[in-house]
Amino acid sequence: MYNPIFDYEDGDFIYQTSGNMGIDSDGDLHIRMGDNMSMNMDTGELHMPSG
Repeated sequence: MYNPIFDYEDGDFIYQTSGNMGIDSDGDLHIRMGDNMSMNMDTGELHMPSG
């Protein structure tokens, strides 16, 4: 079980579904791009989540 990650860009929480994938509280999929960067798979925007 993973802890939720706070997304500083839009104030949502991202809940990890696997090692590099997650879903936020709006239902958008995210993929980890680096240590503190994720990409919203629905819009293509880059986000800065907490570590």
